[in-house]
Amino acid sequence: MTLSFFDQFMSPVYFGIPLMTLALTLPWILYPTPSVRWLNNRLMTLQSWFLNRFTQQLLLPLNLGGHKWAALLTSLMIFLITLNMLGLLPYTFTPTTQLSLNMGLATPLWLATILIGMRNQPTTALGHLLPEGTPIPLIPVLIIIETISLFIRPLALGVRLTANLTAGHLLIQLIATATFVLLPMMPMVAVLTATVLLLLTLLEVAVAMIQAYVFILLLSLYLQENV
Repeated sequence: MTLSFFDQFMSPVYFGIPLMTLALTLPWILYPTPSVRWLNNRLMTLQSWFLNRFTQQLLLPLNLGGHKWAALLTSLMIFLITLNMLGLLPYTFTPTTQLSLNMGLATPLWLATILIGMRNQPTTALGHLLPEGTPIPLIPVLIIIETISLFIRPLALGVRLTANLTAGHLLIQLIATATFVLLPMMPMVAVLTATVLLLLTLLEVAVAMIQAYVFILLLSLYLQENV
C-alpha cells in the first residue's frame, strides 16, 4: 500500500537489491539491432529514418567540430525518451524523476562543452561573459551575472527534466485516486475525472518526448557556443 504520493519516486529495491541498474539498462533491450541482411524490416527502417532525421535536425546549426557529438546526443535522446515513456506504464519506475541521475547526465556534458570552448577558442568562450558594447561601469556586474548564469545551466537542465516529470506523475496519481474514490459515490463525477485523467495521460506522453528533446536541444546550443 502506498503511504505517500511521493513513494512512487523512491528507488525500487527487491530483496535488498536496488533495481536502478535494471531500469537503466532495460530500454536498450527493447530496440531492434541491425542485421546482416541487405533489406531491413519495417520497424528497423522506421527506426533508422527517425534517427537520421533527428540527427540531421540536431546538427544543422552546429559547425563541423560539433558533428563529433552526433552519436552521443542521438543515443542520449533515445535513452531519455524511452525512460520517460516506460515510466508512464503501471508498476514501473521512472529513473529520470531522480535529480541525482539528471544532474549526473547534465553536469559532465555541460562541463565538456565548456572545456572544449576553452581549449579551441578561449577568446570567444570568454567573450560570452561580456556582451559587446557594454558601458564600462556595468562591466564587473555583467561579468558576475553572466558567470552565475553559466554555472546555473547544468542545474537548470537537471531540475527542468526532474520537475516536469515529477509534476506530471503526481497529477496523474492524484486524479486517478480521486476517480477511484468518487466512483461508488458520484459516478458521473468519476467519469468526468476519468476523462481528465485520459487527457492528462496523453499530455504526459507528449511531455515525456518533449522534455527529452529539450534536454538535448539545450546541450546542442551550449555546444554551438563553444565549437
